[in-house]
Amino acid sequence: MIKKLVLSFPVDATDRPLIYDLIRVHDVSINILKAEIQPGKTGSLLAEFEADERGIDEAIAYLNDNGVTVSPVSSKVSYDRERCINCGSCVSACFSRALSIGAPEWILRFDPERCIACKLCLKACPLRLFKIEFAEV
Repeated sequence: MIKKLVLSFPVDATDRPLIYDLIRVHDVSINILKAEIQPGKTGSLLAEFEADERGIDEAIAYLNDNGVTVSPVSSKVSYDRERCINCGSCVSACFSRALSIGAPEWILRFDPERCIACKLCLKACPLRLFKIEFAEV
């Protein structure tokens, strides 16, 4: 099972080898997609966790026990669907193909499992409808 998660580290957790422990002790494969972590400051990390369901649950519990907030990417990336005009500008900028538009409805679709929080949709959207909380450190 692969699960894409955003980890938010408090100041006191950025100087501990938590990711190392997840890999070595909890046997979770981790693919880091994006990280903004500095010792002595809060940090955020977007990563794919690969393990069986129990292993991922244990990893999340370990992180929570160490003060790290864990959330799915879908809760960190959003856009204002009501104001969207389905122009497709964001789709052309989205190289991970998390955003798509097509027949027969021609409405914008967002797949959070594909999203890598690259922020290109923020720049491409003419109405500035996208919001990515991951980048707020």
